[in-house]
Amino acid sequence: MQLRELQEHCQRRGWEIVGEYIDAGISGSKASRPELNRLMADAKRRKLDAVLVWKLDRFGRSLKHLVNSLAEFESLGVAFISLKESLDLTTPAGRLMFGVIAAMAEFERDLIRERVKAGIAYRRSKGLPCGPQGYRS
Repeated sequence: MQLRELQEHCQRRGWEIVGEYIDAGISGSKASRPELNRLMADAKRRKLDAVLVWKLDRFGRSLKHLVNSLAEFESLGVAFISLKESLDLTTPAGRLMFGVIAAMAEFERDLIRERVKAGIAYRRSKGLPCGPQGYRS
């Protein structure tokens, strides 16, 4: 669904798709992913003018990673657009919205991490096994 919407958006805008970068099954929280690395390398080689993502959290969830990557795109003259957030970082309003959205994405990720840690601490306090092997019966 995400890919189809992105392709349709490009078609409506008359943009040529020079590559699709899909890290299937790899968490967006990882700063180094094979397809993300390929995207960044292609941006450095000037193989693309813009990066279009379905949603910001599909690109990355760490504020630091997002800010660093987007700063790199900006220095390379590569536009960054997030379809669902209607976020276009070529505009001042888009850059402001990015700061707010990215902070919220990182906040959500931190909340998940805290809940996982609390669950592990609870299991340990009850003498229950933790980790993937701890949930098998």
